[in-house]
Amino acid sequence: MYTNTIGTDYQQSSVIGSDSSVKAKKDLGKDDFLKLLVTQLKYQDPMNPMASQEFSAQLAQFSSLEQLFGMNKTLMDIQKSLSANENENILDYIGKMVKTSGSGVSVTGGIIDPSVYSLNSSADVNISIYDALGSKIRSIKVGLKAPGEYSIGWDGRDNRGSMVGDGVYTIKINATDQTGASVSADVYRTGEVTGVTNQSGIPYLMVGKRLVLPDEVIEITKMTAS
Repeated sequence: MYTNTIGTDYQQSSVIGSDSSVKAKKDLGKDDFLKLLVTQLKYQDPMNPMASQEFSAQLAQFSSLEQLFGMNKTLMDIQKSLSANENENILDYIGKMVKTSGSGVSVTGGIIDPSVYSLNSSADVNISIYDALGSKIRSIKVGLKAPGEYSIGWDGRDNRGSMVGDGVYTIKINATDQTGASVSADVYRTGEVTGVTNQSGIPYLMVGKRLVLPDEVIEITKMTAS
């Protein structure tokens, strides 16, 4: 009886000591779990041994933990593989023309980012260009156009004929049919991908002076020889 009491007291102190060391660690790994299980078996009360059902349950927990660690490693390997493939594929954009949606056009040193608009049906087209403050600086009367895609054709000048300063300008298309009803017109930005850069772990395509995410690209075409 006296021996059992000592064994019980020792068991409690051992478990408490193990628990303290576990709490000091940030994560409980599979090796720690196995050590706790072996320690529990070693110092269990011989008068009240662990039930077989409880032991089986702990073994099942260890097996599940082992599988989770294996799954986590597999997922990390897959992620690395996908990241490597993505970085390789993004290099294929270099030297190609890409199209992205957006009505903003950049002007840098007198160079205007190329942009286009598309019509779903025939329409009379007028183009308006606005500065960053929302003021209209240029109106371009295009006239009747058949369904299709057309270049904006802005030369970077305002209505007075003066070259605008560097900045981002907004293009709006006013398209109407013969009855005066509005016709859908979408504006796109185009440009050649001249390189790839990485900022804060995110890859960008270098299109002129712009940085474009690969997900923003809606069309890719090969450059034609001039």
